[in-house]
Amino acid sequence: MPAQRTTLADVAAAAGVSVSTASLAFSGSGPIADRTRSRVLEAARTLGYAGPNPLGRQLRSGRSGIVGVVMGDALRRAFRDPVTIQVLDGLVTRLGPLGLGVLLVPGPHDASQPPVDPLLASAAMDVAVQMWGGTTDDPVLETLRNRGIPIVLVEGTPQPDVAAVGIDDRGGMAELTRHVVALGHTRIATVTLPFDRDRAEGAADEARLARIGWEITRRRLRGVTDAGVQPVVVWETPASLVEHGAAAGRALLSGDDRPTAVLCQSDLLASGVVLAARELGLRVPEDVSVAGFDGLDLPWLAPDVLTSVSQPLADKGAAIGDAVADLLTGGTAEDRVLPVSLRVGTTTGRPPA
Repeated sequence: MPAQRTTLADVAAAAGVSVSTASLAFSGSGPIADRTRSRVLEAARTLGYAGPNPLGRQLRSGRSGIVGVVMGDALRRAFRDPVTIQVLDGLVTRLGPLGLGVLLVPGPHDASQPPVDPLLASAAMDVAVQMWGGTTDDPVLETLRNRGIPIVLVEGTPQPDVAAVGIDDRGGMAELTRHVVALGHTRIATVTLPFDRDRAEGAADEARLARIGWEITRRRLRGVTDAGVQPVVVWETPASLVEHGAAAGRALLSGDDRPTAVLCQSDLLASGVVLAARELGLRVPEDVSVAGFDGLDLPWLAPDVLTSVSQPLADKGAAIGDAVADLLTGGTAEDRVLPVSLRVGTTTGRPPA
């Protein structure tokens, strides 16, 4: 038979205090003298007591201490993206001091699979964060709403019953496009993030463009048209990865009528286009200009430094954490929109003569 587990009552008896006083000593708050708290903690160390049962604490408080984070993709792809990693780092840095942990839930990444991970219907969480691309009829949002879980939506369609955190990516994309136009480019193509759960790949026709489901992709495309440019080709990718940018680059730059500039909705996609241009014997930016979005540090792309729209990734993560904290107080969280800025690198220049 295993030895009987030491309880909080045992610790209280050893310290000569009531069980409620011992509980206050572990909570770190409440009207208890420092000397009494020290006596309780010393008794706990002597008895080998690690602390109150977390499940019991959750039942008493009515909270799990968990923030569910619904990723925008399969975890195996999400963690290859420095954007995701830096935003999550900013988020957990903010949540840690609040005593909150994170549950990562895979997002919709394959049209053949259910659009909502079963974990969302049952896992304990106090607040849910949906990363990237949410739409007004998103089944993930519907599931969370049905459970009554407060929601922070990142880079999605603003809605009255959720807290929205985003960046001025439409304005940033417009500024990037104006930069390329000012250099003299007229044949401009764009490489986009996924349109929806289908994650198709290739040139999008008008019918496909009319069915963009994810807000982040739609908004960045509108930034291009806001600057007065109708792209000669819109190339849809299944994920923000270097290999998908390279595939787009090979397709766009192999013909005689290739664009003189390629604007990409992420830096990983843009770096793939640069690698494809090198593979095809093209000079960047003398033969083709390439620009991205995110402002990542990519030393392996040297000697090139991407022209890009820089976004404050860690600050965005912190803003998500602030919105979570606001919702946990029982109030509403104001929408947060962070600014972006143009970073001119070595990959954009005047079009070839």
